[in-house]
Amino acid sequence: MNATINSAASRTLVKKLRFRENFDLPLVLIVITLFAIGILMVYSASWQYASSQENSEYSTALRQLGYGIAGFAGAAVITFIDYHKYRRWIVPGMLVIVILCLAVLIFGQETELGARRGLFRGSIQPSEFAKLAVIIYLSFWLFNKRETLDQWSFGLIPLMGIVGFTAGLILAQPDISAAATIVLLGGVMFFIAGGKLRQILAVVVATGLLGLLVVKVSSTASTRVTDYWNGLQDPANASDHVKWSLEAIINGGVFGVGIGRSTTKFIGLPVASTDSIFSVIAEETGLFGAFIVLSLYVAFLWRGLKIASLAKDDLGKWLAAGITLWIFIEAVINTGVLVNLLPFAGNALPLISSGGSSLVTTLAGVGILLGIARQSKLQTAVSERSVSHAVVDLRRGDRRRSVPRSVRPSSSR
Repeated sequence: MNATINSAASRTLVKKLRFRENFDLPLVLIVITLFAIGILMVYSASWQYASSQENSEYSTALRQLGYGIAGFAGAAVITFIDYHKYRRWIVPGMLVIVILCLAVLIFGQETELGARRGLFRGSIQPSEFAKLAVIIYLSFWLFNKRETLDQWSFGLIPLMGIVGFTAGLILAQPDISAAATIVLLGGVMFFIAGGKLRQILAVVVATGLLGLLVVKVSSTASTRVTDYWNGLQDPANASDHVKWSLEAIINGGVFGVGIGRSTTKFIGLPVASTDSIFSVIAEETGLFGAFIVLSLYVAFLWRGLKIASLAKDDLGKWLAAGITLWIFIEAVINTGVLVNLLPFAGNALPLISSGGSSLVTTLAGVGILLGIARQSKLQTAVSERSVSHAVVDLRRGDRRRSVPRSVRPSSSR
């Protein structure tokens, strides 16, 4: 009976909420600002390459803008979906991700280095979709298993199986960066859900051993670790990618050389519009512009964790925290790699780097964050309305406009 009343109250409140109240304004402003910076810098970093391919100099930026419009439209729709309803779709969704990853191995077109990363000439990269799918799936799985997480056979071991299988399919492409991100996200989600310290330490040890195995087996991983270690001792011995990136940052100085005036993006900086776009930002806008971009990601972290703290149940808290940390970690990895603080990884800079799969997936995650914030507002409003109705009922019970005051008994004479 109470559930029916609350549901009816929620429907009434949805109609009465002003449109802008359905969205978390600080988060929306942060995301739009990052996207706008991304469009500007993607154009600056890609126009010459696009022209050399006999395409319009605006082609890459316009394609990114198109993906962004589609992504923002999707995020707006997702905002109005109750995140609890994802439960019925999580298993079919993970099956679709697995099928897409298998399709990449079978039908994907090889890159120059022999890897298979995407479908339809690389325009769709399932590994990007897998990151968000794993967060959603693990949020529900951990929520359902929260009473048995401390039991190895019901908690950590099945979780490692889920994460390991997904990461293994991506590693087979091979995409070491995306596979490592999947494993990292699995550990983060287990920690958020309250995993025991001994189990978390076991995950760290197992991940470290797996990483050593990958380095031994994969020549690509071995080269990246070697270049990273050499670069730590002397930047002159770092990989060519890092050296060009550092040169771009040094050229930029404090206030940059000006938008569109970067030179390293033309003469040696690899994949300037995707993996290396932060270096282009640092060269053209200087340390000042780079600091603004990093500050926006910190602001995103603050707002996402704020939404998580205000969520009304553990599922919302874990889902919001997982998505927020995923996007922030991607930004940390991308920027850390370019200054040799981390071994090389091909993670995109969220909302800025060129790439439809990454952008659309990130905006879908933002839509889920906005949906969690909206549900929190609705439930708070329902609670406040219930209290208001209780006061009104108390007044009506006495058939007066206010609660009657106590009447002093007349003294006997």
